[in-house]
Amino acid sequence: MPETPETALVLFSGGQDSATCLAWSLDRYARVETVGFDYGQRHRVELACRDVFLERLAAAFPGWAARLGPDHLLDAAVLKSLGQTAMTEDVEIEMQANGLPSTFVPGRNLLFFTLAGALAVRRGASVLVGGMCETDYSGYPDCRAVTLMAQEKTLQLGLEADLIIEAPLMHIDKAATWALADSLGGDPLVDLITEHTHTCYLGDRTHRHSWGYGCGTCPACELRSSGWSRWQGAR
Repeated sequence: MPETPETALVLFSGGQDSATCLAWSLDRYARVETVGFDYGQRHRVELACRDVFLERLAAAFPGWAARLGPDHLLDAAVLKSLGQTAMTEDVEIEMQANGLPSTFVPGRNLLFFTLAGALAVRRGASVLVGGMCETDYSGYPDCRAVTLMAQEKTLQLGLEADLIIEAPLMHIDKAATWALADSLGGDPLVDLITEHTHTCYLGDRTHRHSWGYGCGTCPACELRSSGWSRWQGAR
């Protein structure tokens, strides 16, 4: 039985972290809906992975399927129009003079939560769930706990709604993220995440590794693969 009767709206990109958060939410809440964002991302193959993962997840876990509501895909292309980043253009992934990687898209998560909050109010959801993490991450300031706490308060005031933001991965590393997926759904869920989610910043779905598909060298692939290796070594 779900622990709480609330409806949760999961920010589901099609990647490992948000897929794990989706499973966490389905294990916890009475009803769960998902929302994704098309912002002209370079690795837009993740959007195609979303549909496949949701379909396979529902088939593999009938109990969760009964709680899984509609999926929503929102247009956030304005982010691409605001300036070039390595997440939206074919440019080199590197550290910038401001100390942030060129994959940082300014305002991305802030906009995502604003849009998700507005959708949640329309859909009767009271919980927003995101896969942000400040333990194993690329240094994005909008992935920090303090940012999400401020965003939560802003949404509560601006929407006059009792919305809360949950980030179950915030203080765990990628090895623990794999372990969390295993604890929630065992090998079937781990296999789904490995095969049908996408993390690689370059959108590479041609190279298959033990941890899934990707170029193997971009920061996202390095985090995912190192987490897999540490988790496997600790099993």
